[in-house]
Amino acid sequence: MQVSTKGRYGLRLMAALAAQYGKGVVKVDKLSESEEITINYIHVLMNSLKTAGLVRAIRGPNGGYELAMPPDEMTAYDVVTALEGRIEPVECVHTPSMCKAVGQCMTRDVWCDLAKAYEEVLKKYTLRMLLEGWLKQHGGVDYSI
Repeated sequence: MQVSTKGRYGLRLMAALAAQYGKGVVKVDKLSESEEITINYIHVLMNSLKTAGLVRAIRGPNGGYELAMPPDEMTAYDVVTALEGRIEPVECVHTPSMCKAVGQCMTRDVWCDLAKAYEEVLKKYTLRMLLEGWLKQHGGVDYSI
């Protein structure tokens, strides 16, 4: 099970916005340049994140994107599920009726535990924690767009 580019790039974009939180709107061209993601794809990702209430879009010549809430109130889980949907290694985890063998399946516990662990890890990391981890790894050098 892999997280798609939507989840990976979306989380990177949100971490970049977290680094600029409180400094104003971040322009799309700056996000594109710093994260090496096309402007069109950024708009696709941000549209989903905006619908989920995680970012605000500001229109106009000074427009761009900003986090809709502080980075310590938003988790990797919030971002990834807004872009990828529900986390389930197999369909029967959240929809048992999808499997005819669910009642006698010896492996279902494995898939349920995997989904739970995946969710717990993503919920453990706030955007602030991602930023602080980056700063620690890079000797406190400020992340700048």
